[in-house]
Amino acid sequence: MENRYAAHPNEVKTYDTARLREEFLMEQLFAKDELVTVYSHVDRYIVGTAVTQSKDITLEVNLKDIGTDFFLERREIGIINVGGQGTVTADGEAYEIGAKECLYIGKGVKEVVFKSNGTEQAAQFYFVSTPAHHTYPTVKATQEQAQPNHLGSIETSNERTIYRYIHQGEGGIKSCQLVMGITELNKGNMWNTMPAHTHNRRSEVYLYWNLPEDGVVFHMMGEPTETRHLVVRDRQAIISPSWSIHSGVGTSNYTFCWAMAGENQTFEDMDGVAMKDLK
Repeated sequence: MENRYAAHPNEVKTYDTARLREEFLMEQLFAKDELVTVYSHVDRYIVGTAVTQSKDITLEVNLKDIGTDFFLERREIGIINVGGQGTVTADGEAYEIGAKECLYIGKGVKEVVFKSNGTEQAAQFYFVSTPAHHTYPTVKATQEQAQPNHLGSIETSNERTIYRYIHQGEGGIKSCQLVMGITELNKGNMWNTMPAHTHNRRSEVYLYWNLPEDGVVFHMMGEPTETRHLVVRDRQAIISPSWSIHSGVGTSNYTFCWAMAGENQTFEDMDGVAMKDLK
């Protein structure tokens, strides 16, 4: 499991492009028939994937890295399928998970197994795990159950739909600290989260996908008065610390998965940044 350490904003001001990518961009997340994991010391995320091309994959890591007897002993996990039809089995109970569907598994589940349901298109499971102090039940949610919220407009190139799966609001999947969902930009729209914001009480992880092979997203990060950018391609992810803005503009429309952890779970808790204050 790869480790990523926290970075102070004063230090990040001095990073060149290579160092920014090394610290904040997860480039090689998806590998056929492998479990890929990255441990971020920002709010103790574990971000990972399981692409079940020809075999089942069990959620197992070097337990010395997390100091427990099994992965979810003191953790919870949110899983979203960004590929073909698949199944996640949690302590013997199987859940069929289709494209853009979500499964939350709470603290205490000892065995998690990922598999594809067919050979034409492999299931591609993307997951984010955070520390947990309480056990909440395992719950599946379809995209239709995720309370779609339509925002933006074609005039500002940010017409989009937000689907909230794991959150503390009415109808959301309950968790200890994990908040998770996806945002889909309508055709002809390219911007997400602009005007930008920060939320000093929690950090965030973005996974960008549904980009064409030659498409990119310019992900904006950094303090509002010290902005930087990262060029992100399909199925690459960003670690966004609490002090950083997190916004992006693509060469076409795209989808991204967002996951948050930290001090609270209030989706609307954010500190807006006026366009005139960005530098």
